[in-house]
Amino acid sequence: MSVPSNPPALKQVQEWVFKWRGALLIPPGLCFYLLGRPTPTSFTWGVLLALTGEAVRIWGVGYSGVTTRKDVVVAPRLTTAGPYAYVRNPLYVGNCITAFGFLVAASGGLGVGVKSVLFLLLVGFYGTVYGLIVPHEEAYLRQQFGQPFQRYCQLVPRWIPSLVGYPEPEGEFDAAVILKAETHTLGLLLLAGCLLFLKMNGWDHG
Repeated sequence: MSVPSNPPALKQVQEWVFKWRGALLIPPGLCFYLLGRPTPTSFTWGVLLALTGEAVRIWGVGYSGVTTRKDVVVAPRLTTAGPYAYVRNPLYVGNCITAFGFLVAASGGLGVGVKSVLFLLLVGFYGTVYGLIVPHEEAYLRQQFGQPFQRYCQLVPRWIPSLVGYPEPEGEFDAAVILKAETHTLGLLLLAGCLLFLKMNGWDHG
């Protein structure tokens, strides 16, 4: 099957963004912390949302394995089981839920205008990063797996989960891979949660 290639310049940008995809998602978090005014209610609901997003990630990582930490796109097999049976990018969906959770946690005491600006920042930033990464990954998967991946794309949505799972799921959950692949992410989540908690209790004011 012939696969159209992206212009070289765009491909270079996509490769760079993919390599630094984790670090590139830190700036919005810093904005939330610096501008945020968490309240007990916003912190509680926000952390619950963030943990929900991380649970989605853990579910996905258990099926996709340590390849999620690579600097280049790697896929030894086409995984279509677990969360991948319902949405093509469960890790990124989980990241978006987690980021929105931290926005909720940080913005409890902010005015509507500032909340709106931060929300638009979040959408714009994540939309740009994933708008570059996802087509880059899918071009690789289409070339690597051909018609099976094409069929998968036809039946499973990219972002909004389907209520009907993929009819031919392939892949098994491996709990052992979670610590190998998610320790870094879990550490960052714990750090972000602690910083917001301390800020809520006036730590940043001395």
